[in-house]
Amino acid sequence: MLTSISLRRLTYPMLLSILTVILVSACNITHDTNITSYKQHVENCRIVQHVMGSTCVPRNPQRVVTIGAADGLANSWALGIHPIASTYLTGFPIPKYLQGKVDIVESVGAYNNPNIEKILRLKPDLIISGSELKGIYKQLSYIAPTVALDTSFEPSWTDMLEELAQVLGKEKEGQQLINKYWQRVEKLQQALAVGAASPKENRRKTMEVSIANTSSEYGIWSNGEKHYSGSVLKDIGLQRPKSQRGDFFYIENISKEKISHIDGDVLFFASWEREDDQKTLNKLKQNPLWSQLEVVQKDKVYFVGMHWHSSDIFAINAILDDLEKYLVNDK
Repeated sequence: MLTSISLRRLTYPMLLSILTVILVSACNITHDTNITSYKQHVENCRIVQHVMGSTCVPRNPQRVVTIGAADGLANSWALGIHPIASTYLTGFPIPKYLQGKVDIVESVGAYNNPNIEKILRLKPDLIISGSELKGIYKQLSYIAPTVALDTSFEPSWTDMLEELAQVLGKEKEGQQLINKYWQRVEKLQQALAVGAASPKENRRKTMEVSIANTSSEYGIWSNGEKHYSGSVLKDIGLQRPKSQRGDFFYIENISKEKISHIDGDVLFFASWEREDDQKTLNKLKQNPLWSQLEVVQKDKVYFVGMHWHSSDIFAINAILDDLEKYLVNDK
């Protein structure tokens, strides 16, 4: 069964939590908070079109707050803009792939219930929001110029990076990041073809790479070709197990009796890096059906981290690191 809205609702909060690197208690502030209406007068700004209209964005923002946008915090850092605060979801650790790349930022509440009073006190000069928070867009725009990124569908990671780069006036930097990605993809393609006497022996054309995960909330699931990690495999030209081929994000709630659906020549088993998920995985590994998977018997299961769930450029590069490590260097 293809992914339902319930899992996507879990996924986006998880991605939001990945990009916020401080976990503190958020105050219970409702969206009815009264704000004294004021508009910051920005002399040096440019008009940016977005899903909620148009906004005059400062050309050199210094106090950016990111809320609701799944990849906004990390991608802002990659583009050279360092937000001062962001939203978060409790219960998730600091992801390993972001450590040393994104500094600790102040929390402004939960991803779906930002603390508007706290945002006001921070005096931002730009707020970057997700379109799922359109209900409070007017309040946010009273505080500072506010741009709503389009999160109403499942965009590619490149689309999200390009949209944010355009908002921040960092189109050149964004394109450089994407160009470097394609250079790495080409190198991986070449490395996987080394030693092949014919196209049929090219490992990226014959190797079936599976991506799966498990959690206490949703059991076992696997990533489709539309998922961020799946799109990376597709760009390289790696093959997927039959059950994971198609234009979808996830297959969820795979029963243990159908665990063979996550089998392959190689299996990347992605964790959210939560303690609870590790316990769930340990239970799964004790199931006799787990040991019957060919990929388990061949010892080709690679346990990887949060970046396999994420959409920011740091995560995408970390996925490429894993592919190089396990498919090229560990032949």
